[in-house]
Amino acid sequence: MNLYTIPVTTLQGEDTTLARYEGQSILIVNVASKCGLTPQYEGLENLQRLYGPRGFSVLGFPCNQFMGQEPGSAEEILEFCSTTYGVTFPLFEKIDVNGPDRHPLYQELCATIDATGYGGDIRWNFEKFLISPDGLIHRFDPGVTPEDVDLIEAIESGL
Repeated sequence: MNLYTIPVTTLQGEDTTLARYEGQSILIVNVASKCGLTPQYEGLENLQRLYGPRGFSVLGFPCNQFMGQEPGSAEEILEFCSTTYGVTFPLFEKIDVNGPDRHPLYQELCATIDATGYGGDIRWNFEKFLISPDGLIHRFDPGVTPEDVDLIEAIESGL
């Protein structure tokens, strides 16, 4: 399946696909507002501001599957992200990233193996998938921060 044709819904309720990002570098992240890793929003926004003008975008997919750490409504998530971290990158509707109701986007992404050889279910909030303009996917575990040199190098190599 082509990642760019999978139906997604924005946090504002607009049905769409990722087609507008085809040919760009995108970083898909399952996010949560009440997680110990939530401060990564700041670094993700920094990546968006630094690399956005060069054809890069962070895409956030809220998920409440990890200890209920994203309990908010769409409006609450938008308000939290914009007022607490100044998030300007696109956010999409809350989805499941694991289990029987796993979103089709994550059905595709979970097949990707990271640098340590891990593939399969999402381990926690803020797992990252960098998709280069040529469609190559790099997977980064949740502990890899937006400032991590390996992530930065992978982003820059795709721009």
